[in-house]
Amino acid sequence: MSDRTERLLHIFADSFLPLLKAGAAFTVPLTLISFVIGLILAMITALARLSDFRLLALIARFYVWIIRGTPLLVQLFIIFYGLPSIGVTINAFPAAVIGFSLSVGAYGSEIIRAAIVSIPKGQWEAAYSIGQTRAQALRRIILPQAARVSVPPLSNSFISLVKDTSLAASVTVTELFQKGQQITAVVYEPLLLYSEVALIYLLFCSVLSGLQRRLELHYDRFTAG
Repeated sequence: MSDRTERLLHIFADSFLPLLKAGAAFTVPLTLISFVIGLILAMITALARLSDFRLLALIARFYVWIIRGTPLLVQLFIIFYGLPSIGVTINAFPAAVIGFSLSVGAYGSEIIRAAIVSIPKGQWEAAYSIGQTRAQALRRIILPQAARVSVPPLSNSFISLVKDTSLAASVTVTELFQKGQQITAVVYEPLLLYSEVALIYLLFCSVLSGLQRRLELHYDRFTAG
């Protein structure tokens, strides 16, 4: 074994655990917190867009238009670097959570809205015929069916969010990618370190893809039953 190969193996072994810890300590919590908040925001936005209250629907459409029409990296920069110029300073991790949550909320709202719209109108009419209000029909009949339709695209959004958290390095969050950059600056082996970072992201996403598949099978059985 050459000295070069031995050095690379030594670097790989020494850096794997710190990178994995950075992923577990920052990437995973950042993903989970942002997705949960974003999902709540997505539901609110989707219902607002379907509301008969025109002003509320316009506000929701404007929010979705802004977030979907601008790069996520630019949004993070505005939140972390831009807002302090008007006296609003947000720490790195909360700033990243806000940015990712807004993104999930906008894109997720379109998924949920499309799922609700896809439910046949006969379901609404059946609910009304047994005396349910619009809110009751939505909660008891429409949303449970829409949830089954939304699971695959929302799961894909969650997996994409895991990878998007690498952008948090740009606002100084020491997540997986940022940790990889720090180690690379010391050992000067960018190909090895960034490949290792990619491998850990791949491991995370593979686990989530397996969980997504199990969730989809669960809903398939529930639908079939």
